[in-house]
Amino acid sequence: MLFGALEAGGTKMVLAVGNENGEILEQISIPTETPSVTVSKIVDYFKDKNIVALGIGSFGPIDLDRISKTYGFITSTPKLAWRNYDIVGNIKNELQIPIGFDTDVNASALGEATWGSIKGLSSGIYITIGTGVGVGVYMNGELLHGMLHPEAGHILLSKHPKDNFEGVCPYHPNCLEGLASGPSIEKRWNQKAYELKDQTEVWEMEAFYIAQGIVNYILTLAPHKIVLGGGVMHQEQLFPSIRKQVTELMNGYVNTPQMEDLDNYIVPASLQDNQGIMGCIQLAKLELNKN
Repeated sequence: MLFGALEAGGTKMVLAVGNENGEILEQISIPTETPSVTVSKIVDYFKDKNIVALGIGSFGPIDLDRISKTYGFITSTPKLAWRNYDIVGNIKNELQIPIGFDTDVNASALGEATWGSIKGLSSGIYITIGTGVGVGVYMNGELLHGMLHPEAGHILLSKHPKDNFEGVCPYHPNCLEGLASGPSIEKRWNQKAYELKDQTEVWEMEAFYIAQGIVNYILTLAPHKIVLGGGVMHQEQLFPSIRKQVTELMNGYVNTPQMEDLDNYIVPASLQDNQGIMGCIQLAKLELNKN
C-alpha cells in the first residue's frame, strides 16, 4: 500500500509518497502560497498516486478535537491567509481518502517513535529549534492532546544574566521560541546562526535556554527520551553544553538511569531530517486503520 505525506509548513510544503515501512519513494517541495493556490497543487500531486490515506503534519495552531465544528482547521495562525482554514476538509473533499492530522512537530515525534530514537519506548519528546520552537509529545504510546496540542515552545524562561535581548516572540518577551529560535539568534548577534559557529558565547547562551526548557519538560512530562532537531540543532557543538547545563540546573533532584546517561537521553534527530514526513506516513496508516 502507498501512503501520502504532507508536511505543511509556513514557508514550504513537503509532499511525499511512502510505504508502510516508512520508506519515502518520492518527494517534492512547493512554496506555501495562498490556500487556494497551494491546496490545488497538493491535490494535483496526490490525485494520481494511488495512495490509500494521507497524513498531514501542519503548522499551527490547529484544531485536533474530532467533535469540534472546526476539526481539521488551521486556527489562530499569524499567517492571515491560512487563519481559520479547513485544510483537512478541503483536501478530503478532493481526494476522498482518510486523512490523519496533527501538528508538524507531533508528526516528527511520531516518526521518531515509530522508526527512530523513541522506538520501543512508551514516551518521548521531539523538540524542533529552527525558525520557531515546537515540542511534539509522545506519551503512553500515543501523541498527546488535551484542550489543545502542546505549545511548549512558548514556555517562559529566566533570562541569561548577560542577555539584554528583548526576544522575537510577539506574545512573550521571555519564551523559549523568542529567545532561542533561529531568528532570535540572528537578531541578537546580527549574524545568521551558521556564521557564528565558532563563537563560544553564542552557543553557551543558546544552550542555557534550551537546557532550561528541557529541565521543565523533564519535570512535567518525565519522557524516556528527548530528541532535538531543527536547523539550529545542526550546530552539534550545542549537545555537550546542553547536557552539562541540564545537569547543573537539575542539581541532583531527579535520579534515574536516563539522568545518569545524558549522552543517550538527550540526542539528535535520527532520521536524516525525514522524521516529519515519516511521521506523516504513520499518521496516514493510523487513520486508515480507524476507518
